[in-house]
Amino acid sequence: MNVVEALNSRTSIRAFKPDPVSRETILKILEAATRSPSWANTQPWEIYVAAGEALNRLRQGFEGRLREGKSRNPDLPAPQKWPEVFQQRMAALMADRDKIPGVASPGKDPRQAMMERNYRFFDAPVVVYLCMDRVLTPWSVFDIGQLSQSIMLAAQEYGVDSIPAVMLVAFPDLIRAELDIPPDLLVLFGIALGYRDEQQPLNRQRRPRRPLNEVVRIKGL
Repeated sequence: MNVVEALNSRTSIRAFKPDPVSRETILKILEAATRSPSWANTQPWEIYVAAGEALNRLRQGFEGRLREGKSRNPDLPAPQKWPEVFQQRMAALMADRDKIPGVASPGKDPRQAMMERNYRFFDAPVVVYLCMDRVLTPWSVFDIGQLSQSIMLAAQEYGVDSIPAVMLVAFPDLIRAELDIPPDLLVLFGIALGYRDEQQPLNRQRRPRRPLNEVVRIKGL
């Protein structure tokens, strides 16, 4: 698979099969991904991987806090306001998702069902958590973003599906406690990895991208 094929075939999977991903495969994905560029080769990332019973404990902790109505408290604060056009895109995504059969059981609100799916990590067998030192700035967050994309593209090469999701780091205190992450590290982002459930219609949703003539401005070429 070449890079363009990986970019075109990758999609965010919101329903995984329980099949495990081997340690060897995860290490191959991460070894390739850590070739990502970073500012002055600082390589600011620290990577923690949860699977098996460790991930199950985290899943139960997240689900418990959802039932208790606890507000999420990520280390990287969410935007307080989105531009109007962004809100429109998000609303269109959710409206289309609400119509997909199988998102929620009969009589259940699809938005609540999707929230519950988020808090149990989409039933993925592996979650990769990306961390960095608290003293660093948004310049290094940019590097973490590059690493995230590299992880997801490398996963495609090995037939592993993915989803990056803010809900995966909704409660960093639980993640720190389970994975022994020191307090001087921010738990920035999470990527769920596994194998897609082909029977789940939710996984067939593909959202369009903005046309190039809307997003690209070129002079001198």
